[in-house]
Amino acid sequence: MTRLAASFLLTLLAVLSVTVIGSRDISGDVIRLPSEASRFFRSGAANDDEDAVGTRWAVLIAGSNGYWNYRHQADVCHAYQLLIKGGLKEENIVVFMYDDIASNEENPRPGIVINSPHGSDVYKGVPKDYTGEDVTVKNFLAAILGNKTAITGGSGKVVDSGPNDHIFIYYTDHGGPGVLGMPTSPYLYADDLIDVLKKKHASGTYKSLVFYLEACESGSIFEGLLPDGLNIYATTASNAEESSWGTYCPGEIPGPPPEYETCLGDLYSVAWMEDSDIHNLRTETLHQQYELVKKRTANDNSGMGSHVMRYGDIGLGKENLFLYIGTDPANDNYTFVGENSLRPSSKAINQRDADLVHFWDKYRKAPEGSTRKIDAQKQFVEAMSHRMHLDHSIKLVGKLLFGIDKGPEILNTVRDAGKPLVDDWDCLKSLVRTFEMHCGSLSQYGMKHMRSIANICNAGIRKDIMAEASAQACVSVPSGPWSSLHKGFSA
Repeated sequence: MTRLAASFLLTLLAVLSVTVIGSRDISGDVIRLPSEASRFFRSGAANDDEDAVGTRWAVLIAGSNGYWNYRHQADVCHAYQLLIKGGLKEENIVVFMYDDIASNEENPRPGIVINSPHGSDVYKGVPKDYTGEDVTVKNFLAAILGNKTAITGGSGKVVDSGPNDHIFIYYTDHGGPGVLGMPTSPYLYADDLIDVLKKKHASGTYKSLVFYLEACESGSIFEGLLPDGLNIYATTASNAEESSWGTYCPGEIPGPPPEYETCLGDLYSVAWMEDSDIHNLRTETLHQQYELVKKRTANDNSGMGSHVMRYGDIGLGKENLFLYIGTDPANDNYTFVGENSLRPSSKAINQRDADLVHFWDKYRKAPEGSTRKIDAQKQFVEAMSHRMHLDHSIKLVGKLLFGIDKGPEILNTVRDAGKPLVDDWDCLKSLVRTFEMHCGSLSQYGMKHMRSIANICNAGIRKDIMAEASAQACVSVPSGPWSSLHKGFSA
């Protein structure tokens, strides 16, 4: 090919990229260039791909710490590798994780993190933008807004997006009605997250945004709160009333390698990522992935699964995943099939019980009389004592406020679908803090009681009345590792 012909071809491809890539035919499907041209633009020889479809941004966050929560950071590391293979640039991916798993003394493969039984290392190369005590609600929300001045610590990386850009947010952690966990305090409340998403939309700094959320009662984060018209498509691991599930756990088939004493992943998270690992995401749509993930996460309705939900602008489901997370060129010739070949495991572990599974497996494998066995037993007993204390305290507060018969009924009331958890979010946060001052931290387990406290707000109970009931229910604040004296306040 002559130099003149080569120059002409480059010019032609550049023109085509502006007028064709990312445009739509009359059916609404994205028109794609031939694979040779696509690879040309992905290779960095020209920047027209980003000019046409906008820059892809991503925020990945694991909201927990502790080795028993291994799976959350493993999920985030896997997601990062998926995005990098998909063509996203490291400077456009913001990663939040406590980073206490890879080098943890409990990790049988130091410096390595896996997300499936036979999986490769997903930890290598993951940037440490925000780790340890820098994984906070304040930094997470500031990163979404692109507000560098509000960031404290960490790399300072934020989503510095423009009006033609596409944003992908993936959050994996424990949760409860209206709340998402953090390894630091306070936790992230639904109203604060929704407010930030509305501000991001009002700033005109994205074209569309996709939010994948793994947590118990994760549907409650968007239920009755996320309006249409923000160009936001959200899916959640569960509805507003049920837990989400860990997978590849000890005792499962398939389970982790025998030397592991913890769950390697989460059911919903593994479902969307393992689907993305093998498919050509230039042709697979958000809706197609939602259907596959929903089927796998339900786990054949065995009682060990949850209902994957959608919120916001559902019409964005016709978009290709490529717009948000790119695609691995190795999958270019993969033909999408509706039947999910990634079958669910034999059973799954309730997210809230994953710590107990770890402590029990650790205890079971440790030599008799060893320090390790004694420590595992102590951890198990402390966790169970904390659970029983919280369950008893919340029930007693309800009876003191509303009476023996009426108390349980009010605490367990579930609002109709489409309604938010609580009318006054400031009241909820205030009563949570009041309860914790007297009865200790709710912690990752106690988030399940958020609905009860929300119902106390909805019943019109004032802070001073809540304080009096909490003081009667809890004579002294627990001083163990689960106490608010150690864990901080949830609100």
